[in-house]
Amino acid sequence: MRIAYLHGGSIPSFFANGVHVMRMCDAFTAAGHDVTLYALPGSWPANDPYAYYGVRHRFPIRTVPAPDYTPAGYWKRAERIRDLLIRDTVPDLVYGREPYSLTVASDLAPFVYEAHQIRRDLPPGTEHALLGLPRLARLVVITHALARDLRSTHGDLGALPILVAPDCADPPPPAGAAAAPRLPGRPDVPRIGYVGHLYAGRGIGLILDLADRLPGLEFHLVGGTSEDRAHWEGSRPLPNAHFHGHRPPAALPAYFPLFDVALAPHQRKVYTWGKLDEIGRWTSPMKLFEYMSHGRPIIASDLPVLREVLQDRVNCLLRPPDEPDAWADALTELVGDETLRRTLGDEARRQFLERYTWRRRADLVLEGLGA
Repeated sequence: MRIAYLHGGSIPSFFANGVHVMRMCDAFTAAGHDVTLYALPGSWPANDPYAYYGVRHRFPIRTVPAPDYTPAGYWKRAERIRDLLIRDTVPDLVYGREPYSLTVASDLAPFVYEAHQIRRDLPPGTEHALLGLPRLARLVVITHALARDLRSTHGDLGALPILVAPDCADPPPPAGAAAAPRLPGRPDVPRIGYVGHLYAGRGIGLILDLADRLPGLEFHLVGGTSEDRAHWEGSRPLPNAHFHGHRPPAALPAYFPLFDVALAPHQRKVYTWGKLDEIGRWTSPMKLFEYMSHGRPIIASDLPVLREVLQDRVNCLLRPPDEPDAWADALTELVGDETLRRTLGDEARRQFLERYTWRRRADLVLEGLGA
């Protein structure tokens, strides 16, 4: 099947949406589909976006700039994308997370809209109109919580064709495929890892509190803008808290095996870059699934949306995000119990392989669509 993936962000970029989009295009290609990605020009320096993201297939990427970053500019970009779709051969399916171009291209082929939040940044009625178009084949969302809220928000449209498909990860590369990074700090004490952005609501303050309480452990935080890193390093300098900054997505698999315990301390309110939006109610953190793929024992926030995937003392330990004493106790227990670490990590990896690979997700979201 010929699939056009319409993306409203940059490739390559610093943001998680670029990782998600590239992984999905890679998985569609692995499943035998002919995929072309249409994206904004890259906002992050990388000579080879395929190598930067670590994808296996070199599907075509068409960069389509917007004349400006206003609704009018995005509508003009959408018209340009529609022209390219006609010129490049009309696809069998249009897939994407970008309402402007999906709306304008909706007359060319059936389309799938993937939503990760209720879009508050669009002109009023834009998303509602998109979901009411006759060629909407499927609405893919990342959590049941988001599915419920979208049904409620757009209840007058009737039964939306919603499919819940959480974020995912790829199986780790073979051991030794990449050189392990050399981590600072004491080599002979347990290493506690966090991978992800350092935005508000990601629980970075909680991690630093744990580092202060548990000086016998080394804490490693991988990710974040230089500004966010400087903020957190300056706010509470600790000798056992190490900030590694942004790493290309392709480099991250080498870090996970180095961590004895992985942390997912999301708070009740989770913000995107620049606090442009709050997504805590609907989040499905990709790094959580990467922890699972590597069989890492996880301590995560006990939040309803994360309980869609996680179960306490089955594939992780869950603790309230606003109770640092409970997190310190859980971390102390996990560090001191090798059997528990192995049991939780093995079950997390088993569930990952069964339910949460990008390839499985690609098959799921396209099931029953096209040939």
